[in-house]
Amino acid sequence: MRTIVELPDEQIEALKHLSEQSKLSRAELMRRAVAEYIHRHGTARDNEAFGIWKTRPRDSLDYQQELRSEWGQ
Repeated sequence: MRTIVELPDEQIEALKHLSEQSKLSRAELMRRAVAEYIHRHGTARDNEAFGIWKTRPRDSLDYQQELRSEWGQ
């Protein structure tokens, strides 16, 4: 998918130099930068849900079973 991104001239120049040094296209450098950003910042949000019941006084499975028991009524 194509995306249009406006960058300051300084960043365009830096990308140009990095592209020449690494022999990679600016597009590839941008893809790698976005992938790295997602890797660094995306995983923290994924982990927020894990252990959500650890501070609750009740076991989550017991709570789930209680809720489902209402369906039979």
